[in-house]
Amino acid sequence: MIWVLLILIFVLLVLLLMSYLKNRAYRRELAYIARRLEQLVHEEDRGYIQVVTGSPELRSVLQGTNELLDYARRSADDYVRTELAMRKMLANISHDLKTPLTVVLGYAEALSRDNDMSEEERERLLGKIHQKSLDVLELMNKFFDLARLESGDDHLAFERFDAADLCRQSILAYYDILTHRGFEVAIDIPDRPVWIYANAEALQRILDNLISNAVRYGADGEFLGLTLRAEGEFILIEVSDKGRGIQETEKSRVFERLYTLEDSRNREVQGSGLGLTITKRLAERMGGSIELESRPGIRTVFTVKLPSARA
Repeated sequence: MIWVLLILIFVLLVLLLMSYLKNRAYRRELAYIARRLEQLVHEEDRGYIQVVTGSPELRSVLQGTNELLDYARRSADDYVRTELAMRKMLANISHDLKTPLTVVLGYAEALSRDNDMSEEERERLLGKIHQKSLDVLELMNKFFDLARLESGDDHLAFERFDAADLCRQSILAYYDILTHRGFEVAIDIPDRPVWIYANAEALQRILDNLISNAVRYGADGEFLGLTLRAEGEFILIEVSDKGRGIQETEKSRVFERLYTLEDSRNREVQGSGLGLTITKRLAERMGGSIELESRPGIRTVFTVKLPSARA
């Protein structure tokens, strides 16, 4: 009986010792975690918490903590990128508004000071003022349109319509410009209807943006292509040119707000930098996407992918 009691006491002592050692290990691990978290928060350390532990519960907590750290870093990086983009956007807005307004003020001052100006010259300056005012108004409308799209306030009513007919109308609207500039035009649009369930006005605007960009930036290649085809449950619209193209380093940025190619600061060819951003947002609002492929001097193509009416 005494031996049994001694064995029980020994077992209890062993269990107490194991519990003590285990709790001591837990305390060390928790102390390390606390110190590590303080380092990560206050010392801008971009590492993680790494603890080798036999506790599945503690491993689960550490895994969740590291995931939260990773999420916080991504959020901080996104914030920095957004802040830089906003600063650049404000600088570009100031530049794009300042240029035409400066011209308007210059012409207005000339009109007010020169009393001996001929009627013909006066009419010419008034025409310049009117055109520059329209440029400012168009730019401001694009800003408002983009703001509505990104906030979700711009409701797009969907309907079933023939995308082939809309594509033909879009290219015909540029017939005089393309003919005057000597463009070769390659059109591949099916004779049969290609039904799509989307917003006709939004798709028209997408096509206008892409075609006008091809005319503006692809003028050197004197070529414009427009292709429409069905592919599974989607329709694909391709607008292509053979101009100077877009370098690989710039391909991922052309859809950013107010981004224009560095060698396009010439006002004769430079756009507002909002057209492709609006195009991308419109495609996404209709459940689609837009992709870019470019081989400078050979072929540049924007592909719009939208769900068909069957889908």
